[in-house]
Amino acid sequence: MSHYKMNIAGLERSLKLCPLNDKIDIAAFVMFSDVELTVAAAAELIKKCPPCDVILTAESKGIPLAYEMARQLGITYVVARKSVKLYMSDVISVDVKSITTDKVQTLYLDGEKVNMMKGKRVLIVDDVISTGESLNALCALLSECGAKEVGCAAVLAEGDAAKRDDIIFLEELPLFFK
Repeated sequence: MSHYKMNIAGLERSLKLCPLNDKIDIAAFVMFSDVELTVAAAAELIKKCPPCDVILTAESKGIPLAYEMARQLGITYVVARKSVKLYMSDVISVDVKSITTDKVQTLYLDGEKVNMMKGKRVLIVDDVISTGESLNALCALLSECGAKEVGCAAVLAEGDAAKRDDIIFLEELPLFFK
C-alpha cells in the first residue's frame, strides 16, 4: 500500500493512502495513539485561533485534538456524540453526511452541555476538514445552543477545503486521483 509523507506541526508522518472510490484515494490521518503529534498540533493550532471559552468537536477522531487544545488553554471541551447516551437529557441533534462514512449520521448534544455553551465563544475543531459537512452540522448545533462560533479549525484541510478562507488549518492534504 502506498503512503504520503508530510510534515505536520514540525513532525514528519507517513499517511497510508486508502481508496475512497475507484477514482480517488485519500491519505488516512489518524491522531489516535500519536500523542506527540496531538500535543504539537494542538499547540500550533492554538497560536492561529481566536480566543474561546469552549472547544466543540464531533465524535470521534477530533476528540484527542479537542482535549489537548482545551488542556493547554485550561478550558472546557464538548463532544457532539453519535448516539444518545443514558446520561443525556433534553438532547438536541443534527444530521451529517461525512466523506469518510457511507451513511448519514446524527450528532447529539446533551441539554446540560447546550445550556453550558449558551452565550459562550466556541471554537469548533476537528482532525481534518474535507467537505465541511461535519463543520456545518456542528455550526447548526451551536446555533441551536445560542453560542457564538469564533472559528473552525483543523490540523489538515483536504482537497478544496484548503482553498477556503473561513477555516484555520496547519497543512494542506491533497486528494490522490487515479
